[in-house]
Formats: sequence, C-alpha cells, structure tokens
Amino acid sequence: MTVPVFLADPADLARQEFTFGGPEGRHAAAVRRLRAGERLDLTDGAGAVAECVVREAGRDSLRVEVLRRYEAPAPQPRLVVVQGLPKGDRGELAVEMMTEAGVDVIVPWAAARCVTQWKGERAAKSLNRWRSTAREAGKQSRRFHLPEVTEPATTAGVVALLSAAALGVVLHEEAASPLSTLELPGAGDIVVVVGPEGGVADAEIGAFREAGAVPALLGPTVLRTSTAGVAAAAVLQTRTGRW
Repeated sequence: MTVPVFLADPADLARQEFTFGGPEGRHAAAVRRLRAGERLDLTDGAGAVAECVVREAGRDSLRVEVLRRYEAPAPQPRLVVVQGLPKGDRGELAVEMMTEAGVDVIVPWAAARCVTQWKGERAAKSLNRWRSTAREAGKQSRRFHLPEVTEPATTAGVVALLSAAALGVVLHEEAASPLSTLELPGAGDIVVVVGPEGGVADAEIGAFREAGAVPALLGPTVLRTSTAGVAAAAVLQTRTGRW
C-alpha cells in the first residue's frame, strides 16, 4: 500500500515525536483512519520530508514519531506552464492533471481570446480554487515539492517570463516544429504557453516570438486547453529525464 503524504508545519518536522493535528492531522485520523503502527510521510511542500510512524491514534489527531528526515531535491530543469484561462471548471482539471504530471509552476494567463475573465472577487476565489486543487493533487500524487500557482499574468508578464527562460515554447497547431524534437536545456526554466479555447492571438504570438519563444506542435490532433498542458508536460518530462 502506498504511504500517504500530508502537509505539516516545518517546526513539527524537526521534532522527534509530536501530535499531528489541525486540518491535516484530522484528515489523517478521521478520514484516512490511520492507526498505531501505520506509516505516513509528512512534508512542508518545499522538499523537507519526515518519514513517520503512528504511535497513537486519536479522534482528530495522531501521535507520530519521526523515523527519518531528508530533503527531496528540486527537479531540473524547472517546468513552468502558462495556462490561458479555460471555461468553467476546466481550469481546476488542468491544474490537477499538471500537478500530477510534475509541473513546477502554473501561471494563470488572461489571454486576449479568453472567454473567462478573472476580475474582482471572482479573481481571488478562482485563484484560491486553483491553489487548493494543486495542494490536494500534490498530496495525492506524493509530491514533496508542491507546484507554485502564481498570481494571474498579463501578456506583458508572460513575455517577461519567456525572455528569462532557458527555453520558451508556445503550443500552436500551425507550428512547423514538433515539441518532441526541440533541443532542451539541462537546467533553468522551460516555459510552455498554452492558449485558451479561442487560441493565441497573432499579436500575442508576435510578442512571444520577439521574447525568444519557439512555436511548437504537440501532434496531429488539436487538444483542449485543459489537456494540452499535461500532454506537453509528459513529453518534456520524458525527454529531460525527469521521468
């Protein structure tokens, strides 16, 4: 059985034995129903890991002992996906799948052709849903480095990301080069731009090209914006040796 992963306070991870409580401890005790003698891994989400065993199980907390501590290295090169805002709940679906596939940074992008717009109170709620989805998917997929979901980016912000990247890629159905043939860096950031349902506008493509980005094709079929990011991540994870 796979050992479950939960988020914990860094101060607790430094202790030899402690009571694991709060929302995460309650979930472990009441929902997962872990019992004395069972194993669990605790992490701060930034690479620190404590392999633990349950010594006592309460109704909404666990008494745990740390068996071993270590630092999980951050993978390289870093994979950043700029995600054009999808319609409905497809944004959370995209975040969930990209988190499971190991994407390191997810950047919500208000592209020119986005049907969905994050404004005012809706922006804060939508961003919180993306971050909550990434956190839960990260635990489910046993990630010790949780992905960062940044503040929404404008096109100018995406241009800045691409300019600073070791490799910038824009997924486009009319591109000449397949993503699978691009020369990849061994370190730094690979930034992949995924357009919204309406596609990437010509002006945006032009700006991204000027920033050094390369248009690339995933394959002969056109994927939805909610699935293109995870498909690109799978190609890049394999080719960089992270998988």
